[in-house]
Amino acid sequence: MHSSAHLLTQLREGSFIALARALTLVENDIAPAAALLRSLELNQTPVIGITGPPGAGKSTLVNAITMHLTAQQKRIAILAVDPTSPFNFGSLLGDRIRMSQHFNNPNVYIRSIATRGALGGISAKTIEMVDVIKAANFDLIFVETVGVGQSEIEIAGLADKTVVVLVPESGDEIQHIKSGLMEIAQAFVVNKADREGADTFANNLQKLMYHQHQQTPIFKTVADKNTGIAALCSWLMESAAANNERRPFLLAEKALKIIQHYRMANLDKRALLEGIKEAVEAPDFNIYKFTDRWINP
Repeated sequence: MHSSAHLLTQLREGSFIALARALTLVENDIAPAAALLRSLELNQTPVIGITGPPGAGKSTLVNAITMHLTAQQKRIAILAVDPTSPFNFGSLLGDRIRMSQHFNNPNVYIRSIATRGALGGISAKTIEMVDVIKAANFDLIFVETVGVGQSEIEIAGLADKTVVVLVPESGDEIQHIKSGLMEIAQAFVVNKADREGADTFANNLQKLMYHQHQQTPIFKTVADKNTGIAALCSWLMESAAANNERRPFLLAEKALKIIQHYRMANLDKRALLEGIKEAVEAPDFNIYKFTDRWINP
């Protein structure tokens, strides 16, 4: 068993084996995970959230960005947040295969994490794992979500910069895009921009930003042809560090998630179900009185 101090030393030296081991310990709450987390030095490696609806080409975009930045000798980590549902395995496997060309690159580290049913997909485990990766001397860390439900909004509590990836086909929905999604985006990427309607869609998005008085950059890319990637990468590298005003809010969100996770850790769902089955038989069953016994045991 490696001590947390030994693992931290190896992490700082860039060992992917140590990083994989540390992430596994933290993800599964295995000792010395708690000591390791509490020994982490605050590292300012920028975290870039990549989100957007399924089919927008997020993995292809991250792949193209990674190729561009590693050609400049940058060290890149990618954490792919996967839903736990087995029905999604097919598409996710396809995404990972597209990333496979990076698996032997000594400057690229890729890891998937299951959401474990966390509402919105970003769990306390994701936060902890990102902080471990931050200790391993990368230039940029990408957190890619599948973009289902609330995860698009929730990633804002984790990432220094959030990039929302859309496609021209989203054009019909432009007026209906959740306002929350508009607020969290530090940049929009219109991917698959060689498709019909891409220019119109990007212009409409620009007008929408203007009406909301937001100065959010919009990039047009064709990720599988590396079109528009250089401009996006320049923006990522320039703007990643300039984020001080959001930092307290980000940290408060992170703290809330961590506190919620550990406050709930001792809640036994099976015992809860058994308790409900028994209590519901009573003619005066009241769910609020029932939960009082769990909140204040």
